[in-house]
Amino acid sequence: MPSSLRRAVVILVAPKYLVGAVAVIRDSESGNLLLLRQPSKAGWSLPAGLLKRHEEPAVGAARELFEETGVRIAPDDLTPGVPNAIVHPVGVVDTVFFGTVAATQAPLDIDGGEIVDVGWFPVDDLPRLTANTIKLLACYDLAPEPATPQPAAEPTAGPETGTRDDGDRP
Repeated sequence: MPSSLRRAVVILVAPKYLVGAVAVIRDSESGNLLLLRQPSKAGWSLPAGLLKRHEEPAVGAARELFEETGVRIAPDDLTPGVPNAIVHPVGVVDTVFFGTVAATQAPLDIDGGEIVDVGWFPVDDLPRLTANTIKLLACYDLAPEPATPQPAAEPTAGPETGTRDDGDRP
C-alpha cells in the first residue's frame, strides 16, 4: 500500500484526543488549593483548558490559570506532575502542572461568565468536586478516590438465632 494511502487510513481509524492543560495551584503559606466553579459544571474544578495549536503545555496551563482566576505564574515556575498526563474516558488528555503562589499576593479576578466563583480551600476540607477533578486529584494523593458503589447485601437469617447475618455468602 502506498505510504500516502497508509497515512490516510491511519488518520481515519486512529483515536482522536483533545489535549488540555491543568494547573494545580497551592497557597505557599497555607497549602490551600485554588479551585473554581463554572456555571456548566456541578461542582468545583481546577483551572484548566484546551491547548492552542502548537502551544507548549506549561504555557497553556499558565494561560488558563490567568484567564480563569487572574493568578499569574510564569510557565517556567510550573512543575510537571508525575504522571504528567491523565487520560479521561471522554477523549481528553490533560497535562498536569503544579505551582505555588502566596494567596495574599495573588488577587483573584473572574469574569463572571465562564467562571462564577473562585477560592482557596484546605485539601482536607474540599467542597463538592467534579468527577474529573476528583479523579485527577486522587492521582496525586490530594483527594480520596471516589468510592465505587457496592450492591447492598440481602440480609439473611442466622442458623440458630434468627439474627441478621451479613457475612460472606457463596
